[in-house]
Amino acid sequence: MTVQPAPNKSAPWPREVLAPLALAQFVCSFAGSNMTVMIQDISKDLHTTVQGVQTAITVFLLVMAALMIPGGILTDRYGRKRCLVVGLAIYGVGALLSAAAPGLGVLILGNSILEGVGTALLIPPVYILITLLFTQVTDRARAFGAIMAMAGIGAAAGPLIGGLITTAISWRAAFVFQALVVVVIIVLSRRLHDPLPPDPERDFDTGGAVLSASGLVLVVLGILAADDNGWLMLGLLLAGALVLTGFFRWVRAKERRGAQPLLPTVLFSNHTSNLGLITQHIQWLLLMGISFVVATYLQVVRGYDAIGTGVIFTASTVGLLVSSLGAERFARRREQRTLVMAGFATTVCGIGVLIGLAHGSPHAWTFTPGLLLIGLGLGLMLTPSVNVVQSSFPEELQGEISGLSRSISNLGSSVGTAIAGTILVADPAVGPYAVALIVLAVIGLGGLVTAALLPRGRERQA
Repeated sequence: MTVQPAPNKSAPWPREVLAPLALAQFVCSFAGSNMTVMIQDISKDLHTTVQGVQTAITVFLLVMAALMIPGGILTDRYGRKRCLVVGLAIYGVGALLSAAAPGLGVLILGNSILEGVGTALLIPPVYILITLLFTQVTDRARAFGAIMAMAGIGAAAGPLIGGLITTAISWRAAFVFQALVVVVIIVLSRRLHDPLPPDPERDFDTGGAVLSASGLVLVVLGILAADDNGWLMLGLLLAGALVLTGFFRWVRAKERRGAQPLLPTVLFSNHTSNLGLITQHIQWLLLMGISFVVATYLQVVRGYDAIGTGVIFTASTVGLLVSSLGAERFARRREQRTLVMAGFATTVCGIGVLIGLAHGSPHAWTFTPGLLLIGLGLGLMLTPSVNVVQSSFPEELQGEISGLSRSISNLGSSVGTAIAGTILVADPAVGPYAVALIVLAVIGLGGLVTAALLPRGRERQA
């Protein structure tokens, strides 16, 4: 059945569409980064360690990555708006539970598990609705620019906002703040228009969901185990690779039987989309990895409190905001391939400046130029990468590709935090700090090479 994705005259204006969706992306990105400035406060209050807080952060990102693909499929079955609201409700409960956590275990349950599950349900509808409601390349670029700006601001400003709240009140109030934002989003979403009806008959591939989630979990656990046991790391990584291989064999077998798998193999046959997914993964790996390294170093080595750490991160927030809000203008003037390449180049240069100026200098301002460049670079490429992937497929595959896209991005966030934490937490001194950033810079160069392989020309909707 063909359904026109554009809203009709009774549908809300684009601003009313974008407001709840952008705020939803903001609060989820905020949750992934604001805890980096609370490391010392949480570890002292809950009688745990820096590594314990890192585990909570990584598990939150990992749960999102593992469940984002099933979450994208559920949007087709139950409707995008319904999944959005249910996900917000679960997220809000998790935030309140985290605020009242007496120990690390309850914090992981509330923040890492419930907020992670809620995010996996609410984020796919955000990207599906944007793709369906905005059909022109420039309009979609503008809409995705707003969404990715809020994503980047949430991630980059998370340390500043979290630091302000933690210093003024306590780290627990930061979770109450998230719950309040969730209430606002639910109220704003009442007028949100879902252009496609739900499909209750849509099959859900439970076996595929279990295999994909298990494989992703094992891979990230393997990275986390690198600083404890090399053999355990290799075993977990190998197990994860085998499970993911089993997942793809499962998908092919279901397609041969004429059944509907969790993800159709056609999603992996689009060369442009595959390259775009890799760039998304690396972008979020860099964003979360750099945030964790710098925030941990500032607090553990330099002795900055939450607010001081957050203020230093303002530079990256400003840079990301400026470049993200220019997404529509950039999309009209430059190829998306060019924008992604420029973003990676700027980010890698920012890491170099950060290492060169901040290394051995006692002044806080030395972090500003590097973080500003990093923010500008990340904001420049986040929107075109998403647009490349989402626009590579027709509307009937938007649920699948949205879940896959967000899963790949959140897996990048998990891997970035895990890699950075593995290097830094073992001995958070100047040496490991620089090594962690150098490793991230090398990964960024890999992203630049991948972006160079994207096809030339302006990508249009499939």
